[in-house]
Amino acid sequence: MSTTSSTGTQAEQHWQTWHERRAAEIALPYGPLALTATHWLAGFPDGHLDGVPGHWSAGGDAVLLRAAAADGLTVDGAPLDGTVRLGADGAPATARVAHDGRRLPVLRRDGEWAVRIFDPGSAARRTFGGIDVFPYDERWVRPGLFRPYGAARTVQVPNADGRERGLGLAGELAFTLDGDEHTLQVAVEADGTLWAVLADATSGTDSYRFRFLRTPAPAADGTVPVDLNRTLLPPCAFADHFVCPFPPPGNTLPFALRAGERNRIMR
Repeated sequence: MSTTSSTGTQAEQHWQTWHERRAAEIALPYGPLALTATHWLAGFPDGHLDGVPGHWSAGGDAVLLRAAAADGLTVDGAPLDGTVRLGADGAPATARVAHDGRRLPVLRRDGEWAVRIFDPGSAARRTFGGIDVFPYDERWVRPGLFRPYGAARTVQVPNADGRERGLGLAGELAFTLDGDEHTLQVAVEADGTLWAVLADATSGTDSYRFRFLRTPAPAADGTVPVDLNRTLLPPCAFADHFVCPFPPPGNTLPFALRAGERNRIMR
């Protein structure tokens, strides 16, 4: 596992701080390592989920959860004895429903409802040994240019669970490396930052099979710094039950991106 010496550049030290913070966030009690199941309600017509008490059903714009006090479920910190309507949750740590130390956030994706289980005692969390990274290299910090599409696009891509789903794309992120221009199709997040799903010549061999890249929001002229040292592992690198999109066509870089996060370390 790579480390950075105290004599590194300021940018390198900032990257090291980022790397350490990332590993700490991944290891949180309700972080990605704690995900032990994703139950799509369409696959449970009887409303009974494996290892989860209560009766769960999709009710159009909400999930209906019915439980008795003896089931031990809580909603907003209070025992549930009856029926409650649930919308999609945000962070797992703040999910409305809990059971025996676990958090049960509700998820909606492409109109389908699911319930996830985040267990702080998961095997993945117990065996987590950190995140392996490539050494920091200033070569991978490139000036970039965001070129928005005239209209947003949606492409169908495989997901980590074997299904195809739509991936929204808003434009291209261009940068040069060794005199050659490369582009990635990117989405624009709610805060204006850019997000790409990518692969490269190391994918599946010297790094995880695909990775994510996030950049700051572009300036008014489209310019944006691209720090490939901060290429990220997707959530499904930490738990099998995440639904991560694979890279869209054109997002496989034709070189070995020996930068950023490589793989999860298990102890």
